[in-house]
Amino acid sequence: MSTVKAINLVLPEIEVYLAGSSIDGQLVLNLRSALVDPLVKVELVGRGFLRWLEEDNPDLDYYKSTACTNDAVYVFKTENFHIEDGWLDSGVHTFDFHFNLPPSIPSTFASKIGCISYFVQGTCCSQHIVLAKEERCLLLQGTAGNHRRYMEDKAPVVVKARKDVMYCCCFSYGSVILQISLEKRIFCPGEAIVFKTDISNRTCKNVRKVCFAVHCIVLYSGFSSRGELRSLENQSEVTRMEVLRNIAPSETMRVTSTLVLPKPMPVTSTLKENKIMAFKYELVGTSDLPWTMSTVIARVPIIITATLDHFSVEQNTTTLHENKGVISKK
Repeated sequence: MSTVKAINLVLPEIEVYLAGSSIDGQLVLNLRSALVDPLVKVELVGRGFLRWLEEDNPDLDYYKSTACTNDAVYVFKTENFHIEDGWLDSGVHTFDFHFNLPPSIPSTFASKIGCISYFVQGTCCSQHIVLAKEERCLLLQGTAGNHRRYMEDKAPVVVKARKDVMYCCCFSYGSVILQISLEKRIFCPGEAIVFKTDISNRTCKNVRKVCFAVHCIVLYSGFSSRGELRSLENQSEVTRMEVLRNIAPSETMRVTSTLVLPKPMPVTSTLKENKIMAFKYELVGTSDLPWTMSTVIARVPIIITATLDHFSVEQNTTTLHENKGVISKK
């Protein structure tokens, strides 16, 4: 039976931490019996990792794949607690800890290829043997370190896309035009993107559906088993909605739509800023041309940024009270 009855991390009830903020918490240790010469510590860890497979040599007659990998450490901090007299009596002991998050670390992120994760881990050891451990994951919102380069770009954005098609059955031509208008192109995580779309149906059939989505385009940078630098671009949907309308031939309709961004999410960045991943975003409108296999797609580049000035994290301040009989040792 282990000497440690229970180990618990007590953290404030904060849904999303902001880069540059602080973490205050407690490690609560419950011992069945006295523990001599213990090592009690809390670690703050943030790291990124990616891995994908790609064909090693497409000219070969057989398929051979190689794994491309990379990793990065964004934060690693440890607080070792001083144990007075070199031992802990049986019962409950609490240890207060404090960490400052670096201001330039990226947001929590996960995909099939890579991830960026943060966690706080409390450990109790004796004679290099781990007796108990607890880990708590953190959701973290990164900030744009050089966001000032975007501040001058506040003009409205209008993007128009057109797709032509020929209907062989009636020997006629047709087209669908999408025009997306935004008042701005810079947004924060958790913010609503409000935009207007003019849909012009110049076909002989009805247009019934238009899809809108925010796409996150990630550029991954990794190394092959031979140490060669490789890159891979992958795209995924952040949020999506469908607008059902019955737009008759020769009719133009304006639709006002809203897409709410999640929180947290990576900000627009470069490989230099995030080391192994770069992020950019697009607002994409899509409509199938009726009675064809063709699709008209309008892409609007947008910028996701977060700063200490205009992005506030909702925090529920929690006061940590000591229970009766709790012994604090630092």
